Amino acid sequence: MANVSIWEILFLLCFAVSWPVSIAKSLRTKVVIGKSPLFMSLIILGYIFGIIHKALYHHDIVIWLYVFNALLVSTDLTLYFVYIGRNRRELGLKEDETL
Repeated sequence: MANVSIWEILFLLCFAVSWPVSIAKSLRTKVVIGKSPLFMSLIILGYIFGIIHKALYHHDIVIWLYVFNALLVSTDLTLYFVYIGRNRRELGLKEDETL
């Protein structure tokens, strides 16, 4: 196993704690207005790049933190698409309108 960076682990653990808070809020309130699907997609892409780097150049157990975080953000993004239509209807917004 390669040399594992405690700083990379701590970084990923901070995000691993943060995303469930966002997911729980979406599940509890069913309100996703204000969340950015583009932002979440870019975060997922960043995690995918981290996974690729780990797989190709620095394979260690930390790859699973990247995978876990990507799954968390993907869950939040899925909830966005599940609830956004209802949120817009409740606020009387058209598809292309935002707050």
